[in-house]
Amino acid sequence: MILRHRRPPCFTTSPAPNRRSDPGAWVRLWRRVLTIALGLFLVLLVPGVSYVQALTYRRSATWQMRSVEWLRDHGGSPLVDRIENWYYTAHAPTGSAPDPAALPAVVPGAAATVSRFAPSTHLPVLAGHSPVPGEGAWVAGRPDPAGAPAVYTSFVRPDPQHPSVVAGVAWIRAGDTRAHLVAGTREPGGAPWPGNAQVAPSDVPRLVATFNSGWKINGARGGFYLAGRTARPLRAGQASFVIDSSGVAQVGVWGRDVTMSPHVVAVRQNLALIVDNGRAASGLMANQGQRWGNTRNQYQYTWRSAVGVDARGDLIYVGGVNLTLKALTTALTDAGVVRGMELDIHSAMVSFSSWAPSAPGHVVPAKLLPNMSRPADRYLAPDQRDFFYLTLR
Repeated sequence: MILRHRRPPCFTTSPAPNRRSDPGAWVRLWRRVLTIALGLFLVLLVPGVSYVQALTYRRSATWQMRSVEWLRDHGGSPLVDRIENWYYTAHAPTGSAPDPAALPAVVPGAAATVSRFAPSTHLPVLAGHSPVPGEGAWVAGRPDPAGAPAVYTSFVRPDPQHPSVVAGVAWIRAGDTRAHLVAGTREPGGAPWPGNAQVAPSDVPRLVATFNSGWKINGARGGFYLAGRTARPLRAGQASFVIDSSGVAQVGVWGRDVTMSPHVVAVRQNLALIVDNGRAASGLMANQGQRWGNTRNQYQYTWRSAVGVDARGDLIYVGGVNLTLKALTTALTDAGVVRGMELDIHSAMVSFSSWAPSAPGHVVPAKLLPNMSRPADRYLAPDQRDFFYLTLR
């Protein structure tokens, strides 16, 4: 048997194009380069234009707040949630007493006297710790035309493990006031809403209080209804702030405590009730199904706010820094709330001001807590977020 060596197969390749002799090769190369460059430009241009618009949109907001909201609106919510959970749970408050600069000024002679016009709830002083001047004492605010205060303010310390934590409390007599909901320039979205995203100028002389609303509507797990328009469908079972045509506000579960009727003019929903029947809602700290925000949100030490009603139907607002959801709930129940809902959270969002006359036809605002970061007159200019205000009847 004769073995023959086979010659390996021959492979031939075409010579590389000589760009000097093939001008078309340069044209094709530059077309590819320009196509890639244009694609990258467009990929970066669209979000770039969107971000610039977010930074320059007509509204009252810091660039940091605008940046975080833009990131959330463009798919970044999971990342923002992780960062917030890490930061706010890792920075528990310290100290055995509040910073005096973070407390409302104690005005001699301003403490409320016991009367049928004052809050019925006696606010507690934190047990086991030295009392702080002004702690738990109701201070009378703007009077109605008959001379009875329409608003009282105070502060409590709702976290026994962290005695430096303070929550401001405001009580507003329902029979003296009318409630208003105003849509912002960005929230709840949709076509322009009536009101120009600010307190109506004609209402300013009668202002009693201005305060923030709830989470952004796409994270509130609820709806928004105002003046016959629905921005997001109202959801049964969700915590709801409801205003009727007479200006009376209620807080309750939609479909159980409050429902739609011809008299309803505004509904703002936000998550689930945190106080029900005068007690913390069942399952609050477990947060099953993320009823109160993303997982572990309830443990964040951050600015939080809430609103509720007491047994007489009067409104109570609570807000403060370094509050977990449990501490916020405790502040509400300490103030006598029977049904309460969380509003917005984090420093740039939480705002409450009470208003009092300084001269005929003129009023001046005072922050509920002096370390609230936004201006006291925040809502006299167009704001990006929806909000509430109360006027004298």
